[in-house]
Amino acid sequence: MPAAPAEVDLAVVGAGILGLAVARELNARHPERSAVVLERAPRVASEQTGHNSGVIHAGIYYAPGSLKARLCVTGARELYAFCERREVRHERCGKVIVARHRGELARLDELERRGRANGTPGLRRLSPEELREVEPHCRGVGALHSPATGIVDFAEVARALARELEGQEVPVVTGCGVVDVRRRPGRVALRHAHGETRARFAVLCAGREADRLAVAAGASPDPRIVPFRGAYLSLRPERRSLVRSLIYPVPDPALPFLGVHLSRHIDGEVSLGPTALLAPRTVGDLVWPGTWRMARRWWRTGATELRPALSRRALAAAAADYVPELRPTDFRGGFAGLRAQALGRDGKLLDDFIVSETDRALHIRNAPSPAATASLALARLIADRAEPGLD
Repeated sequence: MPAAPAEVDLAVVGAGILGLAVARELNARHPERSAVVLERAPRVASEQTGHNSGVIHAGIYYAPGSLKARLCVTGARELYAFCERREVRHERCGKVIVARHRGELARLDELERRGRANGTPGLRRLSPEELREVEPHCRGVGALHSPATGIVDFAEVARALARELEGQEVPVVTGCGVVDVRRRPGRVALRHAHGETRARFAVLCAGREADRLAVAAGASPDPRIVPFRGAYLSLRPERRSLVRSLIYPVPDPALPFLGVHLSRHIDGEVSLGPTALLAPRTVGDLVWPGTWRMARRWWRTGATELRPALSRRALAAAAADYVPELRPTDFRGGFAGLRAQALGRDGKLLDDFIVSETDRALHIRNAPSPAATASLALARLIADRAEPGLD
């Protein structure tokens, strides 16, 4: 394993897909500059990048004009091209978003409007009969079909990015968690498990540690990262034929979550999930004023989430809402998903990408889904912001 250098021009903190994409983008622009990626885990893509449903989103959900909307469609196109060049397994399997009853049709209309405004490729509305042609075992009063939605192992994409960086003599140092950020004359000092690295400029893509490191560097404590944990169940192999692609419910537009869905994976598995439960890191997450305000606003939703999180039968029942043939006995233990969600002091769950700046550093304060899909496009935006610090 390479050692962390004492002095570099650029340091990127975090070897998830976004941190690696940022390092790759800035190295391509400034190959003459020395650079390093510092990762606290023993391997790349250990947290959010390696704990998700592996969906390449097509740009349907996001408010037109938002960063998510602008970057998702472009990012997906670039990600598919990267996977083809680097021979990373992927598939455009498609997705249906299903209105289970007539009360959800107005929300489906809004999703269709957003998707068309965002330029989602190939989006089309389905009648109940057309839905059965795409997903024969699925039932609903209407649906949206997105043939450009796909699947990939984002951890494998991250490993391909890391190999590319290492081939260009940009070390990716694992087991090197950054514990403090300090200003030095003409430098930013990153204290970590191997000592200290001083950089002319740093980009911190630190996921669950993003707020702590930003505050250490002098940024506002608002927003705070309040992690969520999601549980997934796996469909038994003999029942996987009931799901051809990806089957999603119509989400609650007030929340930055997409609801419990059925997803095919690139390894052939089919999962159901996730639940969305608060997973505080410390007591500080619980006493943060935004946490209490969020709890007061969303306590009913939180109570609703508890039942499927604690009961496999209740979680499996959610799948039967749109695939009636599925039974609780069709599922077995799955995996856990992670999400580093930014929460404002006012109690609002922040939905868009957020980047803040301190002296000689950029901090990625919120990078929820579709950040993995949009990673190559988002990396360009971050690199544009970082450019003055490398001049």
